[in-house]
Amino acid sequence: MEGDGKKMTLKPIRIISKNIDENGGGEEAILLSPITRMFHEPGYKFYILAIMGWKVPIDVDSIKAELQRKMLKHPRFSSLQVMDKLSHDGNGEMRWVPTTVNIDDHIILPQIAHNTMDDADKLVEQYISNLSTTTIDMSKPLWDLHVLNMKTSQTEATCIFRFHHSLGDGVALISLLLSCFRTTSDPTSLPTIPVSSSKDKSNLSISNSRNNILSLMWKYLVKLWLFIKLLFNTIIDFFLITATMLFLKDSRSPFMIAHVSNRQTFIYRTVSLDDIKLIKNATNTTVNDVILGITQAALSRYINRSNEVEGRRKFWKRMRCRAAVTVNLRPTLGVQVVAEMIEKNTTVVQGNCFGLAIFPLNITQLENSLDYVHKAKRSMDRKKHSLETRCTFNFIQLIFKLFGCRVATTFVGRVLSQTTLLFSNVAGPLEQVSLAGHPLAFLAPTCYGQPTGLLIHACSYAKQLTFAVAVDEGLIPDPNQLGDDFVDSFMLIKEAALTKSRTNIDV
Repeated sequence: MEGDGKKMTLKPIRIISKNIDENGGGEEAILLSPITRMFHEPGYKFYILAIMGWKVPIDVDSIKAELQRKMLKHPRFSSLQVMDKLSHDGNGEMRWVPTTVNIDDHIILPQIAHNTMDDADKLVEQYISNLSTTTIDMSKPLWDLHVLNMKTSQTEATCIFRFHHSLGDGVALISLLLSCFRTTSDPTSLPTIPVSSSKDKSNLSISNSRNNILSLMWKYLVKLWLFIKLLFNTIIDFFLITATMLFLKDSRSPFMIAHVSNRQTFIYRTVSLDDIKLIKNATNTTVNDVILGITQAALSRYINRSNEVEGRRKFWKRMRCRAAVTVNLRPTLGVQVVAEMIEKNTTVVQGNCFGLAIFPLNITQLENSLDYVHKAKRSMDRKKHSLETRCTFNFIQLIFKLFGCRVATTFVGRVLSQTTLLFSNVAGPLEQVSLAGHPLAFLAPTCYGQPTGLLIHACSYAKQLTFAVAVDEGLIPDPNQLGDDFVDSFMLIKEAALTKSRTNIDV
């Protein structure tokens, strides 16, 4: 790991295009996909951090043996990413080249002295923040595991898995990582995550009789209207995201000040997933609607406080505040399928396959906290009737083919830098899980290296949901206060949902 914080420049590495395996066979070096290749461009070197708290101290040898036995079977965790040839314009092709992995090179065991538990909390936070100024040496597979065997106020120990984003997106990596885990209640069972399911398409049916001419006419009219709506929304959304790439920028706010530091601060707050579902049922929305509603409420609280402290008039009525949201475009296979593929050495659906969507955020003070959720639902429902994410994915692929990786990366970077924040969420395991007999207390995935000062990530785990917030150190002076705003907003929305439920019962 390079700890000096300097940006790493890719240089051509002389390689052989075939790797001879131990049986004497040849294995072709595979080219990186366009989206994956973008993560090696200057200013766009994303790293994914999976912050994990544990209920027991960590036995490093057992964790190491488990990773050696399972995770290293996946080719992306045992391959180098090398540039084998430079073209006339300075760009080159990058390939996956299998290599022999020494797992000790990927396990980092820092020795950090501390006196009290409060010291431990601050030291863990500082250590994770320091990681954001470093990169991983390209001479080895681009992942590592940092083990902090110190007791904090929340856990007995903390681990930070770090992956270069070129290894895969959040959905791919969470499935691959969880294939090393087992459920705590049954050490022989793999964890489960929510998988994609086909929606019931019978909603458009007006009558059970398919022979009814009027019913069929009405059915096709509804389908025609939905198609027109889909087409119209897609055109508008694609126009807006193109305008954002070119000139359209969010309003100046505490989250949009120019970056002062490349160092990130990471905070995370955990709330009850059962209470999230209670709010969902009270508002007749979805879990994602509730998460976005809490995010809007938390940002509104923070901006309102900042305005009052600075003595400025409230300006949010005309404030443009948007989130660039990453959306997975591949079906979620589940941990069981991925684990079986790895065991059988078959091809695993992997890599980066996601599109971008721009969500308008309602940053304002609302008397009824549930209105944040209702407004989030309207935005979500609007986006569900649009092909914005698929169009952006295909558009970036087209730009890559026509103009090269650097131009495509510039376009995506403009979207991220012109919007207020980057938002993402991923579904974690439904059960309590363990790794090599170590029960997991919480899971908080996040990123650094993104060309935006604020990133919010939500991840579920068993009966809890964690908001992980990554902020540029020079952007927000009190990130822990922002984290507390998420908890306070959640509590206010929960209380409003309980009040609504009690009122409905009394009626």
